[in-house]
Amino acid sequence: MLRLPAIAFALAAPFALVAQTKKSDVLARIDATKPAYDEIAMKIWDWAEIGFQETKSSALLQAKLREAGFAVEAGVAGMPTAFIASYGSGSPVIAVLAEYDALPGVSQEAVPEKKERPGGKAGHACGHHLFGAGSVQSAIAVKEWMQATGQKGTLRVFGCPAEEGGSGKVYLVRAGLFNGVDVALHWHAGDRNQITMASSLANKSGKFRFTGVAAHAAGAPERGRSALDGVEAMNHMANLMREHVPDTTRIHYVITRGGEAPNVVPAFAEVYYYVRSPSRDIVREVWDRIEKAAQGAALGTGTTFKVEVTGGVHELLINDTLGQLMHANFTAVGGVTYTPAEREFALKIGRTVFGQAPAPETAGLIAPYVSGQRREGGGGSTDVGDVSWVVPTVGLRAATWAPGTPGHSWQAVACGGTTMGLKGMNVAAKVLAGTTVDLFGKPEVIAAAKAEFVRKRGAEFKYSALLGDRPPALDYRD
Repeated sequence: MLRLPAIAFALAAPFALVAQTKKSDVLARIDATKPAYDEIAMKIWDWAEIGFQETKSSALLQAKLREAGFAVEAGVAGMPTAFIASYGSGSPVIAVLAEYDALPGVSQEAVPEKKERPGGKAGHACGHHLFGAGSVQSAIAVKEWMQATGQKGTLRVFGCPAEEGGSGKVYLVRAGLFNGVDVALHWHAGDRNQITMASSLANKSGKFRFTGVAAHAAGAPERGRSALDGVEAMNHMANLMREHVPDTTRIHYVITRGGEAPNVVPAFAEVYYYVRSPSRDIVREVWDRIEKAAQGAALGTGTTFKVEVTGGVHELLINDTLGQLMHANFTAVGGVTYTPAEREFALKIGRTVFGQAPAPETAGLIAPYVSGQRREGGGGSTDVGDVSWVVPTVGLRAATWAPGTPGHSWQAVACGGTTMGLKGMNVAAKVLAGTTVDLFGKPEVIAAAKAEFVRKRGAEFKYSALLGDRPPALDYRD
């Protein structure tokens, strides 16, 4: 059992000798404060609050930042659990992103076999408890360095709710809250150590709600018009469509409401759709076709429908200049070294996924740097994509899970609740902090990153959110 024991919130003394303060001192500071941030991460892991409902998780991170001397503005962009914490003034302006939402349906204890937590309904299957705590830890260490050295510039922490399907960062971008930011940094939990140099999938999501006429399914079926028939007809057409969209397109759906009883013709039914592609333009095109399928389904079944777009994110725009800088810091920090107990835990987790576990030692390796954006990306989507189209952005993945562990799995929840996950968070915090210190001292790198950003994005680019002008879908998890 590798679960972290209860520990006190004790912090080592901050920097004392201004003349001797350098980047290595910042990294040492992260090691010194590790117990306090481990406890923060584990509290958020325990709470496992889902998108736009991360009340306690957001409040805890805000309180830590206020205590450290940041000015915190809460409830930004119409999202009660979003916040911006700022320190310093003037240029450059460096932003660090933090997430903290969990996923529904993946409750799990911190053990290497499937075991749901009593009373649990959600779990941190994407490691956002580590993402939030580690980002705040790195920012506070950099803030202390800025204060000790008199470093000019502004450091901001963006508290970003509802990454999992709620598109929280899109509302921050749309509200102009990244205006004036020079560089944005982020990281993510993972099963390996690497700089994110592959794009992600653009994504649009929404709920199609069909309304029909209830009737006795046996006594008066001719009087009914089944809303579930509308959903099923729409799904059938969407499935036929799969042959006639680009190969890289993904279409997913779940029926969230299908009626209440078999002997009652359903008067209401709902289906929740995602459309993904490496290109946001293809997402827009396919989504429009999905809406036409819903129209046809309603017409053919004598029902009506409404659609609510609940999310939409751009693909990632990769910045090679920033990637190389972050990789240099990653290489200097190094990966994770497991204890014998952690190694055995990793092997047990790996066997549940593959039957034969990948070598746990790979958690100590840093993947070689791959220059230039690759369009194929991974299979997932992220609202960091929207940030990357308005600000030069760079991120990394740190080995917080046993090698080979897939995201959004009970195995990821289990690993994230152990010292293995916390060690990976410590690595990520150091890489973020080291990269941030470099950026404050290297204006030429920021200039080069901006030039690359404009070149890749296009000088005429104008940002437009895939989810339109709707307010935040605060109830999308209800």
